[in-house]
Amino acid sequence: MGRILIIDDDVQVCETIESLIVRSGHEGNYAHTLSSGMDKVERVAFDLVFLDISLPDGNGLDFLPRIKGSSGSPEVIILTGKGDDDGAELAIQGGAWDFLVKPSSIKQISLSMSRALAFHNEKKNKAQRVALNLDNIVGKSPEIKSCYDLVAHAAGSDANVLVTGETGTGKELFARTIHDNSRRAQNNFIVVDCASLTENLVESTLFGHKRGSFTGAQADRKGLVPLADKGTLVLDEVGEMSLSVQKSFLRVLQERTYRPVGENREFKSDFRLIAATNRDLEAMVAKGEFRQDLLYRIQTIHITLPPLRDRSGDILELTDFHLRRLRTQYGVPPKVANSDFYDVLENYDWPGNVRQLFNVVEQAFIACGSGNTIYAMHLSDNLRIKMAKSNLKKIESVVTSDQGRLDYETMEESEKVDKSIDSAVSATVSDLFLSELPSLKVFKGLAEKRYLEELLTRYSGETSVILGVSGLSRSHFYALLKKYEISY
Repeated sequence: MGRILIIDDDVQVCETIESLIVRSGHEGNYAHTLSSGMDKVERVAFDLVFLDISLPDGNGLDFLPRIKGSSGSPEVIILTGKGDDDGAELAIQGGAWDFLVKPSSIKQISLSMSRALAFHNEKKNKAQRVALNLDNIVGKSPEIKSCYDLVAHAAGSDANVLVTGETGTGKELFARTIHDNSRRAQNNFIVVDCASLTENLVESTLFGHKRGSFTGAQADRKGLVPLADKGTLVLDEVGEMSLSVQKSFLRVLQERTYRPVGENREFKSDFRLIAATNRDLEAMVAKGEFRQDLLYRIQTIHITLPPLRDRSGDILELTDFHLRRLRTQYGVPPKVANSDFYDVLENYDWPGNVRQLFNVVEQAFIACGSGNTIYAMHLSDNLRIKMAKSNLKKIESVVTSDQGRLDYETMEESEKVDKSIDSAVSATVSDLFLSELPSLKVFKGLAEKRYLEELLTRYSGETSVILGVSGLSRSHFYALLKKYEISY
């Protein structure tokens, strides 16, 4: 029996799907808002969630990572009231099981539900059989946890894996984790730096050579491909491979055979391939810079690592992990980081990702000297300046006085705006309190409707200005208009 949640503001949709769930022998529950839905998801381990995109309090797609990363790691079937190609793409990229357009037939919903539950049960049983060793990977954010299932899937097979992500996100670390959890863990883990492969030495480097096969070949040498036999071969920065090298390697990948330079026969190498790159290989294929047939071969399983700026919830844990490692490395008493140090780290965009974070933490660790507390002042001046500029840009990006947004140039102006907002709110409250006091729920609805009407009147229905002032997403704004039957 599966435990299933429906998050949809349409009462009829919830009742129809819940009835189908119960008739199928499963346990059903529903919520009409994201807030109540997320409250249920965080309290109960669900196997499957039906998630509407347009909800009164937000866009369902924005909460997809949190739902996928919750305790039950449920499958998610996205529901939407209209065809939306971009929404479907985002949903699938976010790990959604299916994307259904309302109204969908009972047969279609039932089929998608049964397949999703079967997949979820199989995945859960496999996870119980295989305990993944993630000792060297730090992070519990939904964004990074979504990669763990793919790591487990890759570790349990010999399929070729492509790991993509920005520089410093930990691509080689994930490749090593896949190897360490695979049946090949006791054999070699060989990394090929594709950026350093030169045309004249590529065959010798990859396949080896016999003594005297070319000038300077004074002895037989084993290449990286034979060294990876029974183990794992990692093509690091595979996007840097020249087209001629790609062609040479494609046949090796297909046949798992190679011929050392100067040798007249071929040998076999039973290696498992993991490729890694920070480049967009699909775009390179379109430009003729990367072979499409090679791309098809290397991406049987594709793991995309999120940048650190998208997993800010992991910064504190990553920092503590590295501080413990530095203490062991340098053989010194424990050092703790002050809260101001964490504040600075958590408000930076980290263009160099985890690698940059670890370098910065180590610099501060050393700058702290014999002290046992690391402060923000232990960060380099250069980095503190970059972080300050980055934070100023974030503030400036949300401040546009000509669109009714707050102007933060002076504290005096800010205070004037605060007083203006207080006056507007007080006037609205007074209007709503002219008669007998309503319930809190009714009052919230009245205030919300009044606010929407004022937005439309004051900004003449200019959607971009309204969204900027209110902070609403486009889908949330339209959902509220529909909820209160406001013509637009």
